Amino acid sequence: MIKRQKSAPQTTLPELPQCTSKYHDYTPDLWCWDKVTCPDDVTLSKNSLEAYFFTDPVMQSTGTAAVRGDRGFSDGQHYWEVKFLEPLRGTSVMVGVGTRKAAVMAKMWSFVDLLGQDDESWGLSYKGKVHHAGSSRKYCDAFFEAGTLLGVLLDVNRGSLTFFKDGESLGEAFTGLDVVEGPLYPMVSSTAADIEVELGVRTRRHLSLQERCFAKIKSCVSSEDSVGSLPLPGVLKRHILES
Repeated sequence: MIKRQKSAPQTTLPELPQCTSKYHDYTPDLWCWDKVTCPDDVTLSKNSLEAYFFTDPVMQSTGTAAVRGDRGFSDGQHYWEVKFLEPLRGTSVMVGVGTRKAAVMAKMWSFVDLLGQDDESWGLSYKGKVHHAGSSRKYCDAFFEAGTLLGVLLDVNRGSLTFFKDGESLGEAFTGLDVVEGPLYPMVSSTAADIEVELGVRTRRHLSLQERCFAKIKSCVSSEDSVGSLPLPGVLKRHILES
């Protein structure tokens, strides 16, 4: 393993790779990992699309570190993919989202599931559990292989977070994110040394005024069954239920 040194930002980003999900139809987005908040234990590539965790050949891992995107999202639908370039191992490697207050470092020698340790972040561990507010639950099968591609779909207006593995949806992992104050940022964390991740496709889609109205109506009713009793044409009720 060759230790990579931090370098100056690159002014242009390479073309987006081919997306494995239907969300490639969204508008391409060009955010990258944030150099400003990046901990010393994480090294970014020149274009800030790759992150390398705990690359010091002597110290190796000293705890838990995270990197987050340089842009947060407050509305619309956002999809991105993270590719693991090395086999996954260690106490925790996670992908998810967090607020600006979400920690990017744990205490020294603290090996924890950093994303989801409090109510400022939501994360999926490679061991197949999702974490939020200090609690966890089984979500999917564990994945260890190098080359694994994890997709993340954040629908801010619906308040949902869904994960994908190699282009296949794993189902809705979290809801209720629409009431979070402030933008949500993409994040990756690791406790293991020499974990390398590559940021791939990044796309976005902002809802139309009509879609926003449907979503607002749906959020105001007590249940989906209540939509049927609304004094609206059937076609509108179907759109509301699908929003």
